[in-house]
Amino acid sequence: MTFINSVTGPVHTSELGLTLIHEHMRVRSESVHAQFPHLYDEEQEVAKAVEQVNRAKALGVKTICDPTVMEQGRDIRFIERIARETDTQIVAATGIYTYNYIPTHFQTRSIDYMADLFVRDIEVGIQNTSIKAGFLKCATDAPGVTADVEKVMRAVARAHKKTGVPIMTHSHPASGTGLKQLDILLDEGANPNQILIGHTGDTDNLEYISNVLTQGAFIGMDRYGLTRECSTENRNNTVIELAKQGYSNRMFLSQDYCCTMDWFPEGVIEERFPKWSMSFVLEEVVPELKRKGVTEQQIQHMLFDNARCWFEGK
Repeated sequence: MTFINSVTGPVHTSELGLTLIHEHMRVRSESVHAQFPHLYDEEQEVAKAVEQVNRAKALGVKTICDPTVMEQGRDIRFIERIARETDTQIVAATGIYTYNYIPTHFQTRSIDYMADLFVRDIEVGIQNTSIKAGFLKCATDAPGVTADVEKVMRAVARAHKKTGVPIMTHSHPASGTGLKQLDILLDEGANPNQILIGHTGDTDNLEYISNVLTQGAFIGMDRYGLTRECSTENRNNTVIELAKQGYSNRMFLSQDYCCTMDWFPEGVIEERFPKWSMSFVLEEVVPELKRKGVTEQQIQHMLFDNARCWFEGK
């Protein structure tokens, strides 16, 4: 019997249903918002998130994992509001999102100090609330495993071992960082069955993906709608081939969609990625995968069963 922390209370893993494993209610620059709050419209951000979540819900989505953490503008009350206004199970994360460095506060303190803060988010609550995190998040991008990035990964692994909640990563396949992440996480004793190497679908290099899978981790085919690194067709072809090889029980389908995001001027994202949404996988990708031979059982693995296994460590 495994219960996980959603932002509106504990949920049994049998109640997860159709799960989008990697979607963001909102992403924003923490320091910019803190210093120039007039740039932001909270109610507009709520409306956009509610619209996207309701659209996904109408297609059968029951649970959404939101890996927004420190340095991405995590606001747990905002996520809770979206969950309640849409009556959707949303699972929040703890961790730090960085490609290079962490604040001096953490540079001068130990890995275990950081890990204890993550544990507090899981066992006590996030941002002085009683809303608890349900999984851990870390990131490694093109700059590679810097000293600060490694510190976060080791802290995430230690918090995982103390709490039993799973780990999700942001990786950069072109730099091979998923394998580097596994080296560190497994060195710390993390359970590979509870590690999800995110954004693995940003490559169609099957040799690289196989090397990740053979270590027992799950992989995120989780950026559908983003076409800079990989086209939708290439993403589909990779999923189809891996499903043929028997890996549907290790893959997740999702979009890494951000209902609002302040990293670019208004309108830029919509122009570059016009199909990117929280419903693209269900509206267009799944029907195409089925047309090309992916079975109902394999779709069931990727959208239903794997989330339960990841949380349960199976």
